[in-house]
Amino acid sequence: MKMAPIHKELLKHKSKMIHKIVHTGQHYDRKMSDVFFKELELPKPDIYLGVGSKSHAEQKAHIMIEFEKIILREKPDLVLVYGDVNSTTAASIVSSKILTENGKPIPIAHIESGLRSFDRTMPEEINRMVTDILSDYLFVTELAGIRNLKKEGIDKSKIHFVGNTMIDSLKFYLKKIEKSDIINELCISKKNYALVTLHRPSNVDDKYNLGKILRILKSINKINPRLDIVFPVHPRTIKMIGKFKLKNSFDETANLIITDPLGYLDFLKLTYDAKFILTDSGGIQEETTYLQIPCLTLRENTERPVTVKLGTNVVCGLNENLIIKEIKEIESGKFKKGKIPKLWDGNAAKRIVKVLLKKV
Repeated sequence: MKMAPIHKELLKHKSKMIHKIVHTGQHYDRKMSDVFFKELELPKPDIYLGVGSKSHAEQKAHIMIEFEKIILREKPDLVLVYGDVNSTTAASIVSSKILTENGKPIPIAHIESGLRSFDRTMPEEINRMVTDILSDYLFVTELAGIRNLKKEGIDKSKIHFVGNTMIDSLKFYLKKIEKSDIINELCISKKNYALVTLHRPSNVDDKYNLGKILRILKSINKINPRLDIVFPVHPRTIKMIGKFKLKNSFDETANLIITDPLGYLDFLKLTYDAKFILTDSGGIQEETTYLQIPCLTLRENTERPVTVKLGTNVVCGLNENLIIKEIKEIESGKFKKGKIPKLWDGNAAKRIVKVLLKKV
């Protein structure tokens, strides 16, 4: 979703720059990967590493071993990395240690740079920090990112405030979501359901926390017994629900509709028509802010503070009382109204490519 707008923009300049896509295979589930390439109208990846599911150390090590071979073979002038996943850091480390003919490492461009939760227990926080230190072009989505990078001593000439390519994708594909029939398929009504997404280890790998989430879902029934709860379950989450023997408890929750992971257009349609969203995702905080849909983030912090300061996001952790209070405010129409952050206008990819064509 972050790459698609940049790839399409670079295609307009293919006489000046060739863009090749490397799929590491970190997101190995077909429903979490292939469908996104298809729906985002991306070509089949030029290179597929097939890394699959492993521990953080094993996954990064495997990516680094395979990606080094690709770098030595392809000899790129620039490597673009996205977000804060293991692939992001692994590709950055490899690129930074291979010297080109001029004796310098391969330049790295980090899309979605500068975000900080200030919580180093999050694997993503370490990925973000390491990648930013190694990057030559730091493309920032919100003003807090610029402040964070400057505090960390990053040369300001490397920092570019360009907006958010996630919003580029969202804005472009909003025109196509009416093709989705997911509302009818699930037998739900627009603005009469809550959407839930959970995948972070701190929430789903802990039986006590999964139990709290279950109680929160049951509390929604008590607040509004007519409200449906749609829960597309991440492979990691369904695995842990089974491990902790909580499947029956989830199945018995009134109005809870559990689905397989969904494609981009179906999920975007569900987001657009939801009454509110419960999530531990980073990107969904941004999408709901742009769409001005109430979002309750089930984490203790966020690396996207603009979604709280300007947007419709409230960071709740797993504080059941706070979550119930916020849901009651949503139901009563008193929930805060958000604003769309600066440069979240659908043109971030154009700004990024303009910099790359000028600098590289």
